[in-house]
Amino acid sequence: MFEVFAKYLLNQIQLSDEELEMIREVTVVRKLRKNQYLLQEGDIWRFNAFITKGCLRTYSVNDKSNEHIINFAIENWWIGDRESLLNGTPSRFNIDAIEDSEVLLISKDNFAMLTKSIPQFQDLVNLIIERSFVASQNRINSSISHSAEEKYKNFMEKQAHIALRVPQHMVASYLGITPETLSRIRKQTLKK
Repeated sequence: MFEVFAKYLLNQIQLSDEELEMIREVTVVRKLRKNQYLLQEGDIWRFNAFITKGCLRTYSVNDKSNEHIINFAIENWWIGDRESLLNGTPSRFNIDAIEDSEVLLISKDNFAMLTKSIPQFQDLVNLIIERSFVASQNRINSSISHSAEEKYKNFMEKQAHIALRVPQHMVASYLGITPETLSRIRKQTLKK
């Protein structure tokens, strides 16, 4: 499993064998069965998690038991609750596996050690944070500016590979629409 992470890292940055071994020494493998939690609301998130296999989702549940999916994450993506990690506060989110999955966990302290010891690793982290910020801005803009049809079209253009891996009711939750609305949009799209 670490080989997947090593390949990802080496495609992004240059690392010596010693630096790669330093990273390997602080990673912990976690296997998740479908529907198993990586994080539950109320727990404190203490890791940086890299997905080597599978598909996970981050979501909250409101007082009416409706799920609101914040994001999906697949192989070679990072997942976690940054607010809980940075502030040490209980998470407002759940993260669970949509499919059998494998993640590599690096504790907050070990991650900080790696960013101080390996400048290229810090550069990669900064790039990931920048990309994540842009993606969040785009998602917020889409949710407040676009119609349900436009949200679905954008999702299918940019994340069709995820749509094939998750149930339609989860896609609807992610888009902020009802499953019935998604079904109607999909039927209209197929007719065109």
